[in-house]
This record gives sequence, structure tokens and C-alpha cells, in this order.
Amino acid sequence: MKKLSKQAFEEIRIWIYRNARQLEIELWQYYFENGSKENVLSALSLYQNDDGGFGNTLEPDSWNPNSSHYTTMRAIDTLNDINFADKYHPIIEGIFKFIESGIHSDEDGWLFSIPTNDIYPHAPWWTYDSEANKYENIGVSAGISCFILKFADKDSQIYQKALTVASKLIDKLHAPGKYGEMGVGGYLDLKDMLFQLDMADKFDLKFLSKTVKQLVNDSIERDDTKWGLYGKKPSDFIKLPDSEFYIGNEEILQRELDYIIDIRTENGVWGITWSWFENNEKYPKEFAISENWWKAVIAIEKVRLLRNFGRIEIY
Repeated sequence: MKKLSKQAFEEIRIWIYRNARQLEIELWQYYFENGSKENVLSALSLYQNDDGGFGNTLEPDSWNPNSSHYTTMRAIDTLNDINFADKYHPIIEGIFKFIESGIHSDEDGWLFSIPTNDIYPHAPWWTYDSEANKYENIGVSAGISCFILKFADKDSQIYQKALTVASKLIDKLHAPGKYGEMGVGGYLDLKDMLFQLDMADKFDLKFLSKTVKQLVNDSIERDDTKWGLYGKKPSDFIKLPDSEFYIGNEEILQRELDYIIDIRTENGVWGITWSWFENNEKYPKEFAISENWWKAVIAIEKVRLLRNFGRIEIY
């Protein structure tokens, strides 16, 4: 079984300290060097706007300083990853302020892309597109609904909206359709949250669980020659050995772990599998910066994954 060597781990650590943003440095310290949640929160708060939402390149592929629900979801994901759940903390209170404002939302949920994205450097998929939003919104709406159902007062209007949106999202699963880039992951998070909150009396969790399992297994790219392209690999859904999706996917996940170790660049980290340049060369300088930011994000994700499956020599 291949393992990330002590030397490789040290090379990654040095790369992070030399190249990463402060947020990723704090996250690296939190995960691997006994760093504090408070330092992560302090760095994360720099991306939060006065309206409570997040922008300001927290999402490296969108340089829109204005708040969006997608970028706010990235902040929520960070809070979840460090197991932070103080609903009275200013960051979480701010997120509620933004969500409750009603901006960039409709009766079906919360928008994936927003109009002001177009004013600032961004990847092509962040160009505002109302048609694409009809299915790309699924993942964002699922994630925001999870956040609300976990923290909001059950008598509040926003809680009732989250219940309605969650119900509509589940109804969409009764017919084939597009789920967008984040959709399957969003449904997975929604399923887990509804089970955690014991909401079987309000939703058909057996149907949801069965359908999500099928979606996950269908989404995994099983041809490892295509893993260098932009697609869903096993680790997009399987983060821990006790994952319900690990059973039946053990071999392919272990193969991916070998692949991750093999493709790391010498003395460095991992590259990204996408580019901003579909039809033109807009924003070359900004993309170069974004690419470097992403490398730090991805490095932390991959090292965490390798550690979870016992693939790192003791460091």
C-alpha cells in the first residue's frame, strides 16, 4: 500500500507556508499542527461582508466582492469542517442576516450565480445564467436549507422556507433531470442533515436515501484514465472509511489514493483539472493567482483524505 512519505508531507507543508492564503495556512495548522478554531474563524471573517454574506474571492474562481449564496456556502462548509456550531457567533449570525434578507433567492431556493459576477474576473461557469441556475441552484439550495434547519428557530419564516425548499428538492428526484455541478453532493448533505435531525415524519427519507445512493454511485467516474479531467472521483463522496458509500467502492477508492500519491508534482502539491480559458484568454493574471489559491485548498483536502485512510507515514 502506497503512503505519502514524511519528506513529501514536509514538502507540502513548506509549499503551503510559501504560497497559500492566510485562511488555508490557518486550516493547515488546524488539521495538522494543533492550530485553533479561533484563528480559522478570524481568517474566514475577512471574507464576510457587512450584509453577513461572503464574497471577496473566498471562492477563488469568482472575484466578485459582493455576497452570494454559493460563496457563503463555502464559508458554511469551512465551519462544518472544523465542527463549529455556535449559532450566536457573529459569523453565523451574519450568515442568517444575509439569508433572511431574501436577496438572490426565489420560491425554489437560492441562486448559484448572480448578475454582479459578470463585472469582475471569473471562470466562465460563474457568468450569470438564469437558465443554468434552474439546475445549478440545487446544490446551493440544499446546502443553505441544511444550515437553516440546523440552526434556525423552528417558528421562524426562514425555517419554514427551508422546509418548503427541501421538500421541492426531494420532489425533483422523482423524475430524471439535471442536478448541476453541486447537486448530488447537495442531496447527500441534505439526506444526512434530515436523518441527523430525525425528520422522517416530514420527509420520505427511505426514498431519499435510496435515490441519493444511486446518484452517488452513478456519478463516480470509474475510468481512472479520465481522473485527470474535471469530473467526480470516488473521494468527492467518500471521505472516511465509515462512509456508507465506501462499501462496494473499496477497490476504486484505494486505487484513487494510490493515484493521488503518484501524481503529486516533485517537491510540490497537486495541480487543478480546470481552466478559465474556454473560448478566450480573459483574465490570465487573475487565473494564475486563483490557480495557486486552489492548489492550497486541494492540497489540504488530499492530505486530509490520505490521513483518513492511513496513507501518510507518521509525521
